[in-house]
Amino acid sequence: MRITLLQTDIVWEDKQANLKQLEKYLEQLNGQTDLVVLPEMFSTGFSMNSETLAENMDETTVSLLKDWSQKYQLALCGSYIAKGKNFKNYNRGFFISPDGNASYYDKRHLFRMGKESDYFSAGNRQQIINFKGFRISLLICYDLRFPVWSRNINNCYDLLIYVANWPASRRDVWNTLLKARALENMSYVCGVNRVGTDGNGLPYNGGSVLISAKGNILASIDDDKEGFVTTAIDLDSLKHFREKFPAWKDADQFVLHTSER
Repeated sequence: MRITLLQTDIVWEDKQANLKQLEKYLEQLNGQTDLVVLPEMFSTGFSMNSETLAENMDETTVSLLKDWSQKYQLALCGSYIAKGKNFKNYNRGFFISPDGNASYYDKRHLFRMGKESDYFSAGNRQQIINFKGFRISLLICYDLRFPVWSRNINNCYDLLIYVANWPASRRDVWNTLLKARALENMSYVCGVNRVGTDGNGLPYNGGSVLISAKGNILASIDDDKEGFVTTAIDLDSLKHFREKFPAWKDADQFVLHTSER
């Protein structure tokens, strides 16, 4: 499967500008990849203005993503600000396939230091997506700090994706935890971050990367640069590694109980 990491600056709270930018990239990627991974809140930036920016699933952002996925014959993955039931808003991850199938994941761990938990509701369900023979788990930014939530019990997924707005000041944490998640879960790990400065003056320096189950960097994008990189990942080699080094069989078994927050 060919996977593209798309690292962009995000125009603060300007959906039209960010969607226009995305389509320009997709035009370049037409026929060149199977999956494009975007940053967290790719259409707005990490804004707490959820009441104004939240959309229903049948509004502009998701509708365009579905159209473009079909038009350019590639899957799209990222997150946006979504309206939910009972007047709740979510930082909602999406995975949209060219065949029209769409899967969603609501961010579980809300970044309290940025007051995300004051403006958004937390999700409580994990999501495994099947695409091109791969089983894919989608998580969002701050989820990276909580290894229990991403635990790959009995190899239930093959690719773990983190979409993020991860600040430059904590870049070492980003690098370290992404590699740790790949090693402990014996899975490919993809982390896509943004660059530029947001509306609160917070700088981001990218560091988007694709890591193998052995902890090797397979693809990366230069710091502070907008752009994309595409590489292929192979399921057979992952299966062979898991068979040759079956550490997952010795992992502690547990049942994770979640509740509404």
